[in-house]
Amino acid sequence: MPPSSGTVSRWAPKGARDVGAIDGFLSVVIMSNMTARELVRRRVAVAENAFADLVVWQVSRPLPGSVHNFKYRLAFVVKGVCVLRYDNEAGKGDHRHVGDAEWPYAFSTPRQLLADFFAAVTRWRLEHSDD
Repeated sequence: MPPSSGTVSRWAPKGARDVGAIDGFLSVVIMSNMTARELVRRRVAVAENAFADLVVWQVSRPLPGSVHNFKYRLAFVVKGVCVLRYDNEAGKGDHRHVGDAEWPYAFSTPRQLLADFFAAVTRWRLEHSDD
């Protein structure tokens, strides 16, 4: 019988936290021995059909591929499509996506990250003003 949402599967590692069922059978669990403090979680309306989704955490140690103690994902979504994203997923380090292209990003501080991201949003909007 599949585990119900809110319970942890008996096959999950001890200390795992259930975050819901997939296809009514498999449970997704998140395991972490890293502490994190949320610094930013905000959705900002940029236009009637566009928003920026901002999430930044301070973590107890750098993620694999990063040299700083921050985990982040910043996304600019237009008409339901993510057209610009800055993130530092574990193993890939700091990088940014514009459409289907991906480039490294030189992270310095959370404040500069947000400034760089919103400068890129402004640039994208100017370049796509006819869309």
